[in-house]
Amino acid sequence: MSATTTPRTTVTEREARQVAEAARQQDWHKPSFAKELFLGRFRLDLIHPHPLPDEESVRRGEEFLAELRAFCETAIDPARIEREARIPDEVVAGLKELGALGMKIDPRYGGLGLTQLYYNKALALVGSVSPAVGALLSAHQSIGVPQPLKLFGTQEQKDAFLPRCARTDISAFLLTEPDVGSDPARLATTAVPDGDDYVLDGVKLWTTNGVVADLLVVMARVPKSEGHQGGITAFVVEAAAEGVTVENRNAFMGLRGIENGVTRFHRVRVPAANRIGPEGAGLKIALTTLNTGRLSLPAMCAGAGKWCLKIAREWAAEREQWGKPVALHEAVGAKISFIAATTFALEAVLDLSSQMADEDRNDIRIEAALAKLYGSEMAWKMADELVQIRGGRGYETAESLRARGERAVPAEQILRDLRINRIFEGSTEIMHLLIAREAVDAHLSVAGDLIDPDKPLSAKAKAGANAGVFYAKWLPKLVAGPGQLPTAYGEFKHGIDLSGHLRHVERTARKLARSTFYAMSRWQGRMETKQGFLGRIVDIGAELFAMSAACVRAERLWREGEHGREAYQLADAFCRQARIRVDELFARLWTNTDDLDRKVVKHVLGGAYTWLEEGILDPSGEGPWIADATPGPPARENARRPFGS
Repeated sequence: MSATTTPRTTVTEREARQVAEAARQQDWHKPSFAKELFLGRFRLDLIHPHPLPDEESVRRGEEFLAELRAFCETAIDPARIEREARIPDEVVAGLKELGALGMKIDPRYGGLGLTQLYYNKALALVGSVSPAVGALLSAHQSIGVPQPLKLFGTQEQKDAFLPRCARTDISAFLLTEPDVGSDPARLATTAVPDGDDYVLDGVKLWTTNGVVADLLVVMARVPKSEGHQGGITAFVVEAAAEGVTVENRNAFMGLRGIENGVTRFHRVRVPAANRIGPEGAGLKIALTTLNTGRLSLPAMCAGAGKWCLKIAREWAAEREQWGKPVALHEAVGAKISFIAATTFALEAVLDLSSQMADEDRNDIRIEAALAKLYGSEMAWKMADELVQIRGGRGYETAESLRARGERAVPAEQILRDLRINRIFEGSTEIMHLLIAREAVDAHLSVAGDLIDPDKPLSAKAKAGANAGVFYAKWLPKLVAGPGQLPTAYGEFKHGIDLSGHLRHVERTARKLARSTFYAMSRWQGRMETKQGFLGRIVDIGAELFAMSAACVRAERLWREGEHGREAYQLADAFCRQARIRVDELFARLWTNTDDLDRKVVKHVLGGAYTWLEEGILDPSGEGPWIADATPGPPARENARRPFGS
């Protein structure tokens, strides 16, 4: 069958939503600062005083960071990784010896048992030296075999696989397929029960670590049959098993050392004992794993911000233009201020979310998602500003700079490396929808049947009664709050006054909730199609969360006597910058070109503007837009290359 005629799994929009909804963690057993924020309730008590790690975890974490720093300084050559597009075997061997593969794995299985806070600090450190090495460690531990087994594995599975993952084996996570991205309802890879085994067939795309992995977490669809409830299911698969073929090692604009490939399964037998959780629980396992797994990306984004700040500071003080350092020119100085203030805020969001994950007192699924969304977007902007500050040298490669005798600053590389974070583990657009769904969960819980066209009148009547009770209590609380009291949050005032920013967050949270309610009342069932509006709602919530985290972190540092005054300055600068962005987002909630954009898109797809494309040549090669993913035997030689082989 030709690539252009490959059959595709077809599902309706409603079926796709039902699959995604079924995979959601729908219960809220613990409080959530971000969830309350979207409901117009500023629960500062959930994050202030700033939660702190215990002394023992700090001691163990700092000891490991010291060892890791020494290793990164002496054993990792980032220029070589960029030049050769591979992480040397000896680097991975050294990481294994150091215990870096088992940072999050319990010591009983041979791991280091670091907290989420110190795991993220380690990723920020490694990622600042080589984002490719950071991606290797993150994919292995944040979404690879260790995390889902920690949360959902049997004791037998933990005993069998976690010691390997802690010291010797690299793992990977395989969900995406050539024709399936963020729409898992169309997942085509199958796992057919056969006695005590399952037989896997299918193709997986963008398998980070897949080229070098020893163990794989694979999502596959089990057909429903007698004795099998079926559904998307998670399996641990040996990468060296018969029938597993890495058909291609992919190359990208950044992360040149990443081991990412295309993996084909052809009649691969997997013992039923390797199934993680029950049949049909695969997506729920994947999403739950990502609740904290997503924090690895903002960790490396925060590390990137620190590096951007260092380079911007040193270069802008050295480079003179028109009689003074370029940093003292307002156009450049504004960029440096943005980088400094935003780096402070990103680290505040990361540390707060990480420590809350460690304490497990709060539900942080929205906080982690916001951290990923906000960190990836802001880090990209900071790197872009760094390239602009460096000018032509920012666009020039480090190798070229070195060759002509200047400091080899890889500014253009970090821009390329960071770009994937806006796509990895949920693109910005998907994160907007995911967070928006959680943000309006309380509304849909009480009024969802009212806007569901398939619900009978009896269900709508019941929903109407429940909604009336809920909104009668909720709406009056959005009218006034502590944010209108001049003395509220007075403890956040030490020369520099941050209390006004927190009052602004409280007032704005109520305004955000009112805007969401008005939109739901206006659009009802069509609300889910208003992706531009929902994205802006989420972006406002992200700014409010970051402002809150920045203020709480500044107060913590003040009370600890460590850089308190400087922290207050940075928090104040960040909040003032963020408030301007929030005002712009609110203005665009109701004044935008969303409706016009939809009309233009229809005309573009209908071919009305093809005349605009005349006068150019398309350098793209021939071939299908989406590669053939028909199950069957491999057509290419196995490109799998385990480290040390």
